Amino acid sequence: MRMGALLGPILDPTNSDALAEQARTFAGEGFSSLWSAQAVGRGFMMTDPLIALTVAASVAEDVEVGTAVLQIPLYEPMDLASRIFSLQQIAGERFIFGVGAGSTAADYAVHGRSFEQRFKAFESSLTALREIFATGGQGDSNLSPWPNVAGGPPIFYGTWGKGVARAATEFDGWIASGMHRTPAQAAEAAKGYDAAGGGRSIVSTIQVSGQTDLGELKEALSVYADAGFDDAVVMLLPGAPSPAAVRKLTD
Repeated sequence: MRMGALLGPILDPTNSDALAEQARTFAGEGFSSLWSAQAVGRGFMMTDPLIALTVAASVAEDVEVGTAVLQIPLYEPMDLASRIFSLQQIAGERFIFGVGAGSTAADYAVHGRSFEQRFKAFESSLTALREIFATGGQGDSNLSPWPNVAGGPPIFYGTWGKGVARAATEFDGWIASGMHRTPAQAAEAAKGYDAAGGGRSIVSTIQVSGQTDLGELKEALSVYADAGFDDAVVMLLPGAPSPAAVRKLTD
């Protein structure tokens, strides 16, 4: 099982190179992928995921980058597609587009969108994005994407419950929550994903803090690996063990 890392939070926002330094550090320690989560209006600031991944893709050229996950109902599809094509042009085949509807009302309040209608909006946004990726635009408007990004990036579905089987049949992969579910719950859900014929699966946002016992974390990672997850993505919080110590747990 490969190990990835989530970028941020940035401890010193006055250091303009902090995000790049973090990406270089993770890549240098052997993390195979770098990810960015989306959170706004929650009492703290995080770098916009697409900007964070642009930085990471530019300074860590041998690792994958991905959103885990981007709440697509918060965007206008043509605007988002333009940004995705742009990031794809920089990262190439290393970019994974993880999408979801989200689960936090504050994110929707900031964007002036209905949290209650998020699932309906997700379906509408997903349909529109797939059309734009396939054709370059909608109606009379076309982004005229570069030939090397036409078709868009692989789309992974960040979901749980009934959505897991859909991730297996309608998406390029599945992103499971390692923050809101236990390793045992994730392993059980992975059975349904595999039974539905799913491909690559990623368990993300496994929080690691100063109170984390590395032995217990290693056992949790073993559960994920035995369940068939291809990647585990950790989120190193302030005070957490060193990236090197965490990375070695999957050796």
